[in-house]
Amino acid sequence: MSTVTFAGNTMHLQGTLPQEGQKAPAFALTDKDLALRSLNDYAGKVLVLVCVPSLDTPVCDMEVRRFNSEAQALSKDVAIVCASRDLPFAQARWCGAAGISAVEALSDYRSGAFGKAYGIYIEELDLLARAVFVIDRQGVLRYRQLVAEVTKEPDYAAVLNAVKTLI
Repeated sequence: MSTVTFAGNTMHLQGTLPQEGQKAPAFALTDKDLALRSLNDYAGKVLVLVCVPSLDTPVCDMEVRRFNSEAQALSKDVAIVCASRDLPFAQARWCGAAGISAVEALSDYRSGAFGKAYGIYIEELDLLARAVFVIDRQGVLRYRQLVAEVTKEPDYAAVLNAVKTLI
């Protein structure tokens, strides 16, 4: 079982992190209209899955704003999705207030199945760990980054370099 820390405290993750070079795990996440979105919806695009505990926290807020800003310089063939356990209504409110237009917020609120499939479901908090996954146009995982301390931001340069090698 993998672990991360949250403010220095060890947290246990359910599931197994997918391996780079393997087919990305299928998922069903809920959009702001309560419709399900799946990995297949992004076929033919480079998909960046930005996983955060909650958009209503300072680090998550900064991270999604940063990816929204970085998206402007990327190809239209790149889709950036932010996944969290926040309710879709809360995600829509936050995105509207933050002016987020290049990142799509999707929710894993129903069961946490996405977090478990990607090995980032924090048992103790019922939240997702901070992680980023980059999936190529054929649905193969090409890059993964699990942030060891949940209260820290990811390595943006490493994520963006991984994306740029695929476009």
